Amino acid sequence: MPEEPQPAGPQSAGTRQITVRVADERDVEALAALRRAWTEERAGRPVADAAFEAAFAQWARVEQPRRTFWLAEIGSDRAGWTPIGSINVVEIVPMPRPGTRAGKVGQVGNAFVLEAFADRGVPRALLQAVVDHARERRYRRLILAPTARSTTFYRRAGFRPAGETLLVLEPGAE
Repeated sequence: MPEEPQPAGPQSAGTRQITVRVADERDVEALAALRRAWTEERAGRPVADAAFEAAFAQWARVEQPRRTFWLAEIGSDRAGWTPIGSINVVEIVPMPRPGTRAGKVGQVGNAFVLEAFADRGVPRALLQAVVDHARERRYRRLILAPTARSTTFYRRAGFRPAGETLLVLEPGAE
């Protein structure tokens, strides 16, 4: 059962409130619709992809056991809730090694907030939900690969560069 919506902070719009809650399998359609809206907002046009919602639902079924998703919404119990942002974290359990402390790592991903809500504390509330989760789950660290546009936001939130050890191989590319 999903957690009851919790205030993301003191934000409200009249009687409407902005909340952040853990999402579950019943929220897959809302998450897909939000992802589409965010993508189209960035593109400045509709993106034709009739198979997207089915592909998203399949992805979510595979990922649900190892990811925790949060959904930011605006609304009220009386009027209903409208998705305005999302974030997720993958829990990674590294292989143990002699002489080192075992511990989990969280990889933050797929953070997006509709532009109209980006300056209303929604990104910070979503990230705070992830940080709180990491503390509760006793993660050793949270990692992420920010976009150039979001790097300043994450640095203000306390994230720091992790070095230059990340390498990428695209096996299908020549």
